[in-house]
Amino acid sequence: MAVNFIPELRERGLLQDIIPGTEEQLAKEMTAGYVGFDPTADSLHIGSMLPIILLMHMQKAGHKPIALIGGATGMIGDPTGKSAERNMLDTDTLERNIAGIRKQLEKFLNFDSQLPNAAEIINNYDWLKDYTFLDFIRDIGKHITVNYMLAKDSVQKRMEFGLSFTEFTYQLIQGYDFYYLNREKNVKLQFGGGDQWGNITTGTELIRRKGGSEAFAFTCPLLKKADGGKFGKTESGNIWLDREKTSPYKFYQYWLNVTDEDARNLIRIFTFLPVAEIEALLAEHEQAPHLRLLQKKLAEEVTILVHSREDLEFAIQASDILFGKDTNAALVRLDERSLLEIMDGVPQVTGSRAALAEGESLLNFLAEKEILPSRGEARKMLAAGGISLNKVKVDSIDHMITDRDLLNNKYLLIQKGKKNYYLAIFE
Repeated sequence: MAVNFIPELRERGLLQDIIPGTEEQLAKEMTAGYVGFDPTADSLHIGSMLPIILLMHMQKAGHKPIALIGGATGMIGDPTGKSAERNMLDTDTLERNIAGIRKQLEKFLNFDSQLPNAAEIINNYDWLKDYTFLDFIRDIGKHITVNYMLAKDSVQKRMEFGLSFTEFTYQLIQGYDFYYLNREKNVKLQFGGGDQWGNITTGTELIRRKGGSEAFAFTCPLLKKADGGKFGKTESGNIWLDREKTSPYKFYQYWLNVTDEDARNLIRIFTFLPVAEIEALLAEHEQAPHLRLLQKKLAEEVTILVHSREDLEFAIQASDILFGKDTNAALVRLDERSLLEIMDGVPQVTGSRAALAEGESLLNFLAEKEILPSRGEARKMLAAGGISLNKVKVDSIDHMITDRDLLNNKYLLIQKGKKNYYLAIFE
């Protein structure tokens, strides 16, 4: 039985604008609804997780979720919230990107055709590729005035920088998508981020003017970090859902390192934990914020959702190796791929494998590779017990590096102090 899931979204801070009657429609019957994804890369990133979460809430509530891949609109560009026109994509790139996104979405939604509310993935290129310009302006353009289009906030903001005709027509094309789906698939609901409200309501207006069936919509707030920074971005770029672009370990670390203020918000949005359980966790966190219980639970839940429990366990082990009290035993068990995954981002230095045959002075190596500024500083650090190799403290300033020290017959993890690591690669 389908239920109205809007109160759940409202309670989790996932609702911004909504067309009157939407909740009544959701309470009345199973409703098909869609959200769009831009095929600008062959992987989604955590900024794309918000519409995925909305689709998951929708399906859990008994409604039919549809993911619209913008194969046609990806060739154009969307002015919404941007200060520059998006690069147009060629057909081969689009097809590769769409295939990657399709594979990822299948992890989050149930596409079993036996289900009455089975998820669907559709591509707007399928119905726009043969639609001629003359037909479009005759059938669609005449129903929406330029005055109406110019009044949209998204267009007003881009007018300051210059807006191409191509981009200006984007809201008409998105509006036509909604009209087409409403007519052909009885889709009555569209949703998206708060910046999409103008484009979405152009669709509901087009449906009304062309005599379509009922149409509804809602948006959720755009995610921002508490410091005003862009959610999902780091110094090295996007946090991707593809493990080859962002390892499960780095993915886990992103969530683990969010601020308390961000964690309070994100755990409501990106997990399906009951709100009462979240409230209890928040209270527990406030009693001992240094334990970072909130961040740990958030990182665990989202890592399992996007990757797997096995990946979570590996990420926790990796964190313990670098930042916890895990010993040499855990480190030496890692295969080369796992080791390099953990060490992604750790500064690297190189050494000569031939020099290890008779042993190479660790003191000299630390100074030559500028891990420490001089032989004198290296001597002091070694004498103070401040250097560890593969999580084992070095107890002699005369220690010689040999083949026996290497992990996977090639690597040496050098730790300076408590938190500074270097990965030495011997070839």
